[in-house]
Amino acid sequence: MNNLYIITGPAGVGKTTISHKIAKNITKSALIEGDSIYSQVVGGYAPAWKEGNHLNIFWKICLDIIETYLTDGYDVIFNYIVTPKVFEIIKERFKEYNVKFVILMCDEETILKRDSERVEDCRMNERCITLLNNFKEYNFEKKYYFDTTNLLIDDVVKTIQENDRFIIK
Repeated sequence: MNNLYIITGPAGVGKTTISHKIAKNITKSALIEGDSIYSQVVGGYAPAWKEGNHLNIFWKICLDIIETYLTDGYDVIFNYIVTPKVFEIIKERFKEYNVKFVILMCDEETILKRDSERVEDCRMNERCITLLNNFKEYNFEKKYYFDTTNLLIDDVVKTIQENDRFIIK
């Protein structure tokens, strides 16, 4: 059975970095970057947090891509901001697969530092803190939250790959 890793958390927390490392550790894997798919819309583009966004079609596309890779024998690593509503959709749609759901978190100082190290046009600045607070308020099970504030990247990756606590049951 193929594995699906859903790596989520606020902007700047390290989703992309961790996802890339996990994908490289797996012999047959597909890395799906939610930001890349979301930015495919050019005409009529609206940020995901603003009115007029295209999140509905974005999620249809992402779920179909994930399913296609899983069906063809790939382990899939997907990263993007996942809300509780979308989590329920993922849980139902991929119940036949081994799904690990990980919410990367860190403290405010660390997230702002990580965000400042991004390419300038990719920085989210205070939006990182807004999203951090959103994730703190979401009603996800505590087992899915993973504080990476003082951890090395390789330790985070190893924990995600080896720890069953993140498996959706």
